[in-house]
Amino acid sequence: MIFDILTIFPEIFDSHLQEGIIRRALLKKQIEVNIINVRDFASGPHSMTDDRPFGGGEGMVMKPEPLANAVQSRKDSKARVIFLSPQGKTYNQGLAQELTAEDQLILVCGRYEGIDERFISNYIDDEISIGDFILTGGELGAMIMLDSITRLLPGVLGCQDSVAKDTFSRSLLKHAQYTRPRSFEGMDVPEHLLSGNHQRIEDIRFIDSVERTLAKRPDLIKNVTFSVSERKLLKLSGLLITVEEIQKTGKY
Repeated sequence: MIFDILTIFPEIFDSHLQEGIIRRALLKKQIEVNIINVRDFASGPHSMTDDRPFGGGEGMVMKPEPLANAVQSRKDSKARVIFLSPQGKTYNQGLAQELTAEDQLILVCGRYEGIDERFISNYIDDEISIGDFILTGGELGAMIMLDSITRLLPGVLGCQDSVAKDTFSRSLLKHAQYTRPRSFEGMDVPEHLLSGNHQRIEDIRFIDSVERTLAKRPDLIKNVTFSVSERKLLKLSGLLITVEEIQKTGKY
């Protein structure tokens, strides 16, 4: 999968590409990441990528020509061009999964007061926001998308079950996790994790996952479909009535 990231601050990505899962995926050629400096496509002695807005107003606006030239230098006929924008649809795990089907993503990182609307109209396929807050540029959003999409690609994670059981993989928060030592500051690892009874462990983890979701993100419960066996577990644990009420009314 190819990621082309358009930015006027390419050095921001140096550390992100040299660590962890992203670095391993690059070395294994599971992904290709090209950091495109938009300034290289600007004309004039000063390679200007921004200018004052027509009609007046605060700040500067990114010029359309350098961005258009940069996209044209990388765009394949099937490439999906995405503008990291606070006006876009909110990014989530489902959208990350959808984007893994693409062969090439071109991520455009805005700066200043925005980008000339004519560039957006002619070149952008989607606008995506990572949340309802404002950053100084789209680079952090591009890193988030690169990371979250890459880890979903087949073979990138050492344990592919990690993807299927991640938080948000089915709109449930993940159960509590424990590792060595068995005792820490007077708190012991729950006994069921040491029992060797894998079915019991999975059942308790499922209930813990639902309890956590109800406590921390009850809005997610309305989107979950439970199997017959899971509903039996919810009934035994006393959670089924609460779950059904949220799914029926949408209130929590």
